Amino acid sequence: MTFSFWHRATALLALCVLMLSAAVAAPDAPAAAASSAFYLKPADAAWVAALPVEANAATQAWMDRIPAEVKARSDAYFEGGYWLDLWNWVWGLGLAALLLWTRPSTALRAWAERKLKRTFFVDACYGAMYAVAGWVLSLPLSIYQDFVREHQYGMATQSFGEWLSEHVLNLAVSMVLSAVLVALLYAVLRRSGARWWLWGGLLVSGLLTVMVAVSPVFIEPLFNTYKPVEAGPVKTQVLAMAQANGVPADNIFEFDASRQTTRVSANVSGLLGTAAIRLNDNLLRRASLPEIRAVMAHEIGHYTLNHVPKMLLQMGLLVIIGFAVSNWLMGRLLARFGTAWRVTRLSDVASLPLLVVVFSSYMFLISPLINTIVRTAEIEADYFGLNTAREPVGMSEALLKLVEYRKADPGPIEEVLFFDHPSARTRIHQAMRWREHMLQGPAAASAAAAPAH
Repeated sequence: MTFSFWHRATALLALCVLMLSAAVAAPDAPAAAASSAFYLKPADAAWVAALPVEANAATQAWMDRIPAEVKARSDAYFEGGYWLDLWNWVWGLGLAALLLWTRPSTALRAWAERKLKRTFFVDACYGAMYAVAGWVLSLPLSIYQDFVREHQYGMATQSFGEWLSEHVLNLAVSMVLSAVLVALLYAVLRRSGARWWLWGGLLVSGLLTVMVAVSPVFIEPLFNTYKPVEAGPVKTQVLAMAQANGVPADNIFEFDASRQTTRVSANVSGLLGTAAIRLNDNLLRRASLPEIRAVMAHEIGHYTLNHVPKMLLQMGLLVIIGFAVSNWLMGRLLARFGTAWRVTRLSDVASLPLLVVVFSSYMFLISPLINTIVRTAEIEADYFGLNTAREPVGMSEALLKLVEYRKADPGPIEEVLFFDHPSARTRIHQAMRWREHMLQGPAAASAAAAPAH
């Protein structure tokens, strides 16, 4: 068979890469350096002392600290993400149509059948090559979204070569994972027949659980270096909070996220004995001890409140429903277009582009529901963090740093539809309500206990 189509596509995309890389300044160029200045002056003791007790007024005081130009930049970045979500979905539709209506996809399956014989290995080969095709055909959008745009907003720190080498490494990981997933899924699909959507959903849920467990150990270290945090107040206080709340860890780790981004982040990740407490070097460098305590107490809350297993169960149910919807819709599409696509059975691995686009469309449409599930867990972790660290000011200060890449003050409908974390205003208001009750509680109790005159 011939792969001339792929050769032409790759050549065209290589030209796009060269044009884009020539148009983008390197991270150490003056234009990039000038665009990376995101800075909010930390609140000093006098400002905190003057902060109103009442939650609404205190929240507005925090929001007023965001300069107009920072807010405008943040809003533009985050709102642009709404359109990128749409364009990624549309791009996916186009890729699926290209693979279904042209011959390389089915030609690859036929070649694999001749060379590999065993169906499991044929499906695995197809899955790996599908990952390559998606990577190559999506490369222009990836370059814009993950490199060009991140530099425009001053959040990326990699040169184009560094970014591309990591992107290639990510492709290698994706090829392995795609090969395993596709081979197992289509084996289940063939064996279980009409009920494949149920058993396939259970399979994917199980694989997601395995990924959550092994990713911190085997995958994430491929992209960043992890090392123990140096002895000091951060390590002592974070470990004390973790161990007091049942996190089975005797160390905390920092990772060099500054190699890729200016964003602050942290997590308590892992499952089935792989739990680890980790924060990035941006957070260590840019945040005060009260901020770090607030952030890490929030992350400890996710672990203690069992958010990971709960979310795996919720997502597993959504996957099963999505596969049921895919089964129904794919049957009708294959009946209508299968002959033109040279794919007439769901069990044919060449139906994978159709399965991916139908399932991804389902996930795109229910994204507000998924956002709500995640956002609810984040709110619970915020309250846990406040009660554990008792740092409402530190939490609010840390949340202002997230305005770098998350819109601070959306409308209520906008927050429900597009935010997988509560907005800065919502979360700061929670912190200020907690602070208000804590400040008023002892005074109210003392007044009630005082003798009457």
